Amino acid sequence: VPAALLGSALLRRPAALGAAAARCAPARESHGPARQGHGSSKAASLHWTGERAVSVLLLGLLPAAYLCPGPAVDYSLAAALTLHGHWGLGQVITDYVHGDVPIKVANVGLYILSALTFAGLCHFNYHDVGICKAVAMLWSL
Repeated sequence: VPAALLGSALLRRPAALGAAAARCAPARESHGPARQGHGSSKAASLHWTGERAVSVLLLGLLPAAYLCPGPAVDYSLAAALTLHGHWGLGQVITDYVHGDVPIKVANVGLYILSALTFAGLCHFNYHDVGICKAVAMLWSL
């Protein structure tokens, strides 16, 4: 079977599933202002690009933390890990929290959690051994 035919066959939605999805999906008004939290496709594309950039940065920081641990890598890890976690938990909120008030409460909680996480990691880096040395100490156990 040619790959082009197989790929298009796998991407096609069966008619029964398409009809069921149409019945279950709420009607969406396409002529109105964008709902809060739903920006333009350019903003979403930039956000996706930023997420990928942070993920690639983390892939580079992990070997750097092993090969040349130090304050620059510690603080870079603190920022990148916090941002990566913030965006990941933000997706969980988007997927599983429904209703205007619960979404706002969850988002405020997420910002507080992210700020405390970053502050805690920076405090740990400044007043203790730092992230790189702490992970090395755990591995040496």
